Amino acid sequence: MRQLGLLVLAILLGVAAWWWFSHEMPRRERERAVAAEAAARQAERANSLYRWRDANGVLQVTEQPPKGRRYERISRTPEDGIEVRGDRD
Repeated sequence: MRQLGLLVLAILLGVAAWWWFSHEMPRRERERAVAAEAAARQAERANSLYRWRDANGVLQVTEQPPKGRRYERISRTPEDGIEVRGDRD
């Protein structure tokens, strides 16, 4: 009788483990992926400047995007291979 109880317990533990790995683990992985994507977007925005033209056509570069105007998001840090020097004509 005791062996039957242990067998039932082992089967229940196996079913519980199967459910955990087939339902809970994928859900947690999706949640982690969504959180990582949101963190990457936030980091990109923190490293961004916004280039746009005002009503007079003057180029503006700001830390916040303008409301109701087209703008271009630019990075604060230059890409590899791009050299910025102010002493060139």
